[in-house]
Amino acid sequence: MGGAVSAGEDNDELIDNLKEAQYIRTELVEQAFRAIDRADYYLEEFKDNAYKDLAWKHGNIHLSAPCIYSEVMEALDLQPGLSFLNLGSGTGYLSSMVGLILGPFGVNHGVELHSDVIEYAKQKLDFFIKTSDSFDKFEFCEPSFVTGNCLEISPDCTQYDRVYCGAGVQKEHEDYMKNLLKVGGILVMPLEEKPNHADSGKSRLVHLPPVAVRSLQDLARIAIRGTIKKIIHQETMSKNGNGLKNPPRFKRRRVRRRRMETIVFLDKEVFASRISNPSDDNNNSEDIEDEAREEEETKPSELKPDPPVNFLREKVLSLPLPDPLKYYLLYYREK
Repeated sequence: MGGAVSAGEDNDELIDNLKEAQYIRTELVEQAFRAIDRADYYLEEFKDNAYKDLAWKHGNIHLSAPCIYSEVMEALDLQPGLSFLNLGSGTGYLSSMVGLILGPFGVNHGVELHSDVIEYAKQKLDFFIKTSDSFDKFEFCEPSFVTGNCLEISPDCTQYDRVYCGAGVQKEHEDYMKNLLKVGGILVMPLEEKPNHADSGKSRLVHLPPVAVRSLQDLARIAIRGTIKKIIHQETMSKNGNGLKNPPRFKRRRVRRRRMETIVFLDKEVFASRISNPSDDNNNSEDIEDEAREEEETKPSELKPDPPVNFLREKVLSLPLPDPLKYYLLYYREK
């Protein structure tokens, strides 16, 4: 499935295409999609296809098309502090994007049938936390994954504000899925599709992770990091005013005025007439001149941009604190 939007050259261009096609409609969803590079969840030999709007499957590893994930994210209406259950959590790509929106006081659980996919998801999550600068731009609700059949969840499990099931659900299981949901919650799933009957071995109840209570030490880290971010934002605003002094220039697309052709059908014969706008020729020459001028103005910006600066990391490392405390505030991340 997929193919609703054209392929991008990188993750940002893929997101631009999804926005233009109205698959991404809200700022929170856009920020989450831009923060996590889709290619990071591909095996190295398949990364050339990461920015195509197509599903990808290799063995048990599966990623839905970007247009599907964006529609799911929008439909879930995610907000900070909510609880989320991902049935068929796969690589953890969707769960990680959801975690960026839920924030530190949300709940983020996933159930996956295949244990090898669980290990793959944990590796990708660890890679994101340790290497991505996006991790420092958000307060993250880290997903927890368990192995098991999502139709065998223990009946005493907690209920969730948001539930997503990526696999087809038969009508007979509709009420079972709804029972996982809190009153007023949102459930997104494909209903009445023929499910894949995978042999999961001996049937056993799936116990979801307990809802963890954050330690006082962890709450202190969240508060300190949040305060530092506010200071950085205030310093940036005072330095640049209400906006950027020199906003980047982007080459805008120019819509050319085209001559219109009118086709008139008379019985079985076709009569074609061309209607010209007298100003078309003048406008066309003006367009060419404007485009040439814009290309001249944007030439300097075509140089490779400097890598983004992790202001939070720089600020923490510059503080007069013992090194162990600095590393704790940075989640002991390596670069």
